[in-house]
Amino acid sequence: MKEIQIGLIGLGTVGCGLVKVLEDNREILQERLGAPLRLKRVVDVDLERPRPVSLPKEMLSTQVEDILADEEIGIVVELIGGMEPAKTFLLESMKRGKHVVTANKALLAVHGSELFAVAREQKVSIAFEGAVGGGIPLIRSLREGLIANRIGHIYGILNGTANYILTRMAREGTTFAKALKEAQAQGIAEADPRLDVEGVDAAHKIAVLSSLAYCCEIDFDQIHIEGISRIDPSDIQFAKDFGYQIKLLAISRSDGERIEVRVHPTMIPREHMLAKVEGAYNAVHISGDAVGDVMFYGLGAGMMPTGSAVVSDLLDLGRDLLAGRGVRMSPLACEGKAMAQRKIKPMDELVINYYFRFSAVDRPGVLSKISGILGSHDISIASVIQKGRQVKGSVPLVMMTHEARERDVRLALAEIDELKVVTAPTRLIRVENSESVQDF
Repeated sequence: MKEIQIGLIGLGTVGCGLVKVLEDNREILQERLGAPLRLKRVVDVDLERPRPVSLPKEMLSTQVEDILADEEIGIVVELIGGMEPAKTFLLESMKRGKHVVTANKALLAVHGSELFAVAREQKVSIAFEGAVGGGIPLIRSLREGLIANRIGHIYGILNGTANYILTRMAREGTTFAKALKEAQAQGIAEADPRLDVEGVDAAHKIAVLSSLAYCCEIDFDQIHIEGISRIDPSDIQFAKDFGYQIKLLAISRSDGERIEVRVHPTMIPREHMLAKVEGAYNAVHISGDAVGDVMFYGLGAGMMPTGSAVVSDLLDLGRDLLAGRGVRMSPLACEGKAMAQRKIKPMDELVINYYFRFSAVDRPGVLSKISGILGSHDISIASVIQKGRQVKGSVPLVMMTHEARERDVRLALAEIDELKVVTAPTRLIRVENSESVQDF
């Protein structure tokens, strides 16, 4: 019986998950594929570190060339993360005629265009189900299940660490710093959590999803990114008072010839299903013109969920190899000549509702000064909450606006923050209050 032979680069958390899934489900995988999936060679820079899996010594190596030079290995899996040497390993594997699998969302977000181009030139496949959403089948759903649709928007809770922190803040009224320490103690947050809490990880993922949804190349540097480190417990409570929940949302939306791609803390209606996603879970809400609204939910990271996604890619590519057919589908599920030339809409042109929290001196006339500046910039106030003094000399003044343009908001807040009666920088949170969010 013909074997599908695999080379694995990187025996970290996800690599160990891959090994464990292959071992634990060996029989069922062979039944479903019709041939054995054989992990022939595993390469890692550190083979002495304790791991939750055990492999024969003859299978292990510190030299990537041991995989690249092996003509029997038809699929190379890259699970080391980062830009280099991961990019070089993937490019070299494809140039030697090997199909590749990766879970490297950062590399795909920044250098995906180059990798996809080489895959097309070499007539090999590059699969990346594990790059977004862990075990949630998002990539395959966009590439295949929703391929008949024009995608209107994607709203995603794509980082479990950030969602866990916001959940603890909402439930316990705790500060960001305290919730982060708790997440780190439980292994949910990294020792250096900046990629997660500052929105970069979610931005990598929404870049990949946007490329698939709109069949276009995404310039990662053009994505607006904000994290949750400045969210205060008072913002979460005020959001509840207005009927909203704060989530770190990754948003992608079609806007004519352009697309919106952005990541930032967002207020969404509390009745929306995304508002109910708690803890370290991920969820993605996608709207298609034919299918309507669909939602995906599950653990977005971790050894076993992501390992499961990588193995699903191996089976998919293994079927192609067994059938002796070439590349069945281009990386973005559309041919190169069909790639859309769509630019990312500048953030300054965004029109949306806003939440403002001002810290102001408790004296008559402050509200009129602030509202006057907002009005001069065509920003209309929808509602106001003013509570008692919380900091000596200051009171929180909270407003929700009607739709306004981001450029006008920035100019207005810069002017307001210069007022002597304003004692701290204004806190801004965007509010997704569109019909597509409310109706789902």
